[in-house]
Amino acid sequence: MTIRRILATAVAAAVTTPVLLLSAGPAFADARPAAPVQGKQTQGKPSVEELELAAAAAQKAYDEAVAAENAALDALKALLSDTHPLAVAVTDARTAAAEAATAKTAADQAVVDARAALDALPETATEEERTAAAAKLTEAEGKAAEAATAKTAADTAVTTAQTALDDARVGAARAIGEARNVTKQALADKNAADAALAKAKEEAEEDDEDGEDCVAEPRLTTVVTGLPSTVVAGTKVDFKLRVTNGTEKTMDEVLPFAYVHATDTSGRGSLEDLVRLQWSSGASGTWKTVDNKNYMDGVSPLKAGAHADIKLRMTIDAKTPAGNGVTFVAGDYFNEDGSCGGSPDLAEYGFTIAAAGSKPGKVDDAKPEPTASGSSDVTPQTGGGARTANGTLAATGASSATPQLALAGGAAVVLGAGAVFVARRRRAGSHI
Repeated sequence: MTIRRILATAVAAAVTTPVLLLSAGPAFADARPAAPVQGKQTQGKPSVEELELAAAAAQKAYDEAVAAENAALDALKALLSDTHPLAVAVTDARTAAAEAATAKTAADQAVVDARAALDALPETATEEERTAAAAKLTEAEGKAAEAATAKTAADTAVTTAQTALDDARVGAARAIGEARNVTKQALADKNAADAALAKAKEEAEEDDEDGEDCVAEPRLTTVVTGLPSTVVAGTKVDFKLRVTNGTEKTMDEVLPFAYVHATDTSGRGSLEDLVRLQWSSGASGTWKTVDNKNYMDGVSPLKAGAHADIKLRMTIDAKTPAGNGVTFVAGDYFNEDGSCGGSPDLAEYGFTIAAAGSKPGKVDDAKPEPTASGSSDVTPQTGGGARTANGTLAATGASSATPQLALAGGAAVVLGAGAVFVARRRRAGSHI
């Protein structure tokens, strides 16, 4: 029942139930399942059968997206053909315009000829001859005017037909781009669902082999202090993670966990690349990145009733738009005798991201989501004295205890939900 076991299926659960884990702030969903410790989290984990259904649904969605993309390609190919109705309309309009141009040229020449005939009359010409020549000129000028009007209309028809064809082709090309994005997202969803299913099957096999699992330990608590409820883009904030062993036994090694997820105000656009989380080893002042390749070192040991404080720093890129974020924290422990366990849930602290240059004034610290009913008796223990991360963090590094963090792709992110996947690498002497 370690964090690895509980959260490894969060990605797949987010595929089947998008509003699952990340819900801090107005951009996230309000309805979330209750959890027994420090925040609202998922209740239980999906079965292999449920994950198989999720994987099948993701496969179907991907197949449909591929079919839609192919249909969009076929639509563009048809529009590029000379036999398409819009292309035929352009050809017909151009033919009519050419005929109108020829007719106008002939009409204009008739005016020139009529005027020349009138001018060529000799002085001996009779009044009747002059009247007849003038009448022919007037008639020719009228026909020339009609031909000019007809040519203008024909040219306009060409422009209209060509615009309709061009707009249709541009729209079809845009539809292809959109369809490809949908296909790409559907593939990400499918891969996430497949990975979650594979992981669940792997863990089921491991459970069969091990015969037992780590246990939930609600008295191993993680609390964040000093994280503002509003953070301005282009700034960095320092805060603290306190890991407390509220049990009556020493934990040989405690692995703290922290993760930040953020989206824009719509809840659909991920801001993951613009938000960076770091931790400090203490007196050295060196800041190390917390991500899927680098993780905070373990606290070795953490005595009964004691707590360790770890410095955290979150940097928000100046290009980050206004949005909402949430910081997740938890912890696992491992003992030399092979026993292990961890926080049953992730504690979550929601915060608002203000655009660069904003002046939010004095803001309160971010607060954890309310604890579900039935867990109010669980409180952090502070006995044994505070210990900073400096000097108490085992130099295990990513080589011995590396978590794998990933967001549920596609549908979950699009709908404003997020999920965290933690998979701790097997360590020598531990039964994870």
